[in-house]
Amino acid sequence: MNESVEVVNQITQNTPAVSQQGSVWGMIIYCAIIIGILYFFMIRPNKKRMAEYQKMLDSIKVGNRVMAAGIYGTVKKVNEKTISLEIAKGVVVEVNKNAVASVE
Repeated sequence: MNESVEVVNQITQNTPAVSQQGSVWGMIIYCAIIIGILYFFMIRPNKKRMAEYQKMLDSIKVGNRVMAAGIYGTVKKVNEKTISLEIAKGVVVEVNKNAVASVE
């Protein structure tokens, strides 16, 4: 009788360790799946969108009509980080290239 109690105690002590080890791998796989889903549905499309936006900024030339900071204007001068926009006859403003929302 005493031996069977010892065997039962050993089995019950060993069982949580086995199931806990399995749950660790399950948790790792679950986290990897979540990271994969985030990458394919959030990170990858955002990188693609940012690459297209950068390509649009690099394609700005003198004479283009652009919308920057909600103001439409014609590009008069392109610098490395800024552009000069003519928003009315004789009215030229300098804006950051990152403020450009669209190029027509």
